[in-house]
Amino acid sequence: MKIIVTGSLGHISKPLTQSLLGNGHSVTVITSNPEKQQAIEESGAVAAVGSVEDGPFLVKTLDQADAIYCMTPPNFSAPDQLAYYELIARNYAEAIRQSGVKRVIHLSSYGAHLPAGTGFITGSHRAENIFNNIPGINVTHIRPGYFYYNLLGFIPMIKAAGFIGNVYGGDDKLAMVSPLDIADAVAQEIVQADSSSRFRYVVSDDRTCREIAAILGKAIGKPELQWQVLPADQVKQSLQAAGISNNAAENLLELGQAVHSGILREDYEKQVPALGKIKLENFANEFASVYNHTIKQ
Repeated sequence: MKIIVTGSLGHISKPLTQSLLGNGHSVTVITSNPEKQQAIEESGAVAAVGSVEDGPFLVKTLDQADAIYCMTPPNFSAPDQLAYYELIARNYAEAIRQSGVKRVIHLSSYGAHLPAGTGFITGSHRAENIFNNIPGINVTHIRPGYFYYNLLGFIPMIKAAGFIGNVYGGDDKLAMVSPLDIADAVAQEIVQADSSSRFRYVVSDDRTCREIAAILGKAIGKPELQWQVLPADQVKQSLQAAGISNNAAENLLELGQAVHSGILREDYEKQVPALGKIKLENFANEFASVYNHTIKQ
C-alpha cells in the first residue's frame, strides 16, 4: 500500500513509519520541518515537506495514496483552538475527497464522544464529525488516553513546590497511554480494508492520580509525592505565567475539569479495551531519567 503518515518523526509517527516500512509498504511522511527531510529519507520513507494547514499541498501529497494517518499538530498560538482543529480536519477532508483515498485513520482522543465541556477535545469531536461526513471512505478514529509524556510537564512543579497539582488529582482516574501502543494500534488498523468500528480506544494503563504520584515519586526518590487538586484560578494564572494564551489556558482548564468530574471517561468505561504493553512503571523510569537530568542542570 501507499500510505501517508502525518506528524513528521514525532512520538507516534516515527515508530508507525518504521512498522509500516518493515511490513513492505510505501510510506510518505509529511513534515513541516525541512531539517527532518534527510532523516525521513534515510529511514526509507519519502519526505513531503509542507504544512497540513496548506490545503493544496495536502491534495498534491495524497495523490494516488491508499491510506492516510491524520493527526492535528499542536498549535497553542492559534487564537481559537477549536477553530484550528476544524480547519485542519476540513483540509484533510478536502484532500481526501479530491485524491480518492479510501482508508483513513484519524488520531482523536478519549472524551471525543462529547460535543462540549472538554476543552481541546471538543475540537477532536468536531473533527470526527467532519471525517464522518466524507463520502465513500472507511474511517477509524483512534481515541487514546492521556499521553504519558505530558506528565513530564510537572517536573518543574515537583522541583519548586514538592508536589503535583492541577484542577484534577487525588482519586481522579487517568487512562494513560504510550505513543508506542498508539503506533501499534494505528499500524494494525490502517491496513484493514473494512473496519467494523468507527473508533478504537487505546490505553496503556489506568490509575488514580494518587497512584500515579506514588509511582513517579518512588522512581525519583520522593515516595511521599502527592497529587493535589488546585483551584482553577490558581492553575490558570500558572498557565498564563508560562506564556500560554488565554484561549489555550481556558481549554486546558476545561479539559482538566472534565477529568475531575469523570465525564471524559464515560464512554471509554462502557467499552474498556485491553491495555497496551507500556505500563506506568515502565514510563516512570523515563520520567526519573528526565527528572534527574534537569536536577543536574
